Amino acid sequence: HLVESGGGLVQSGGSLRLLCAAAANISRFHMAWYRQGQDSERELVASVSNSGTTYYADFVKGRFTISRDDAKNTVNLQMDDVKPEDSDVYYCNAHLVTMWSADDYWGQGTHVTVSS
Repeated sequence: HLVESGGGLVQSGGSLRLLCAAAANISRFHMAWYRQGQDSERELVASVSNSGTTYYADFVKGRFTISRDDAKNTVNLQMDDVKPEDSDVYYCNAHLVTMWSADDYWGQGTHVTVSS
């Protein structure tokens, strides 16, 4: 069970911090933030592996920072220098790979609107 928060309205060039809180221990999970517009497919924004390796999509490199706190079972997405094109619904994802399966868990999403 993942719950996102921190979305809202922000001006272009401003900052926003999204929080994903998990109801269970996330230490084995690869965690990520995705986003999806009204008429587009869900796309990967940033991810952090269970060993701490991070990945960023080109369109957010240098502006967004993903971090995780396994002790608190949370994942953050610090969004700086936001742009109107960053307006989307942002989803937290937990991905677990075992010898037998690969499972994905999603939150309900949080809306981000960037005004120009």
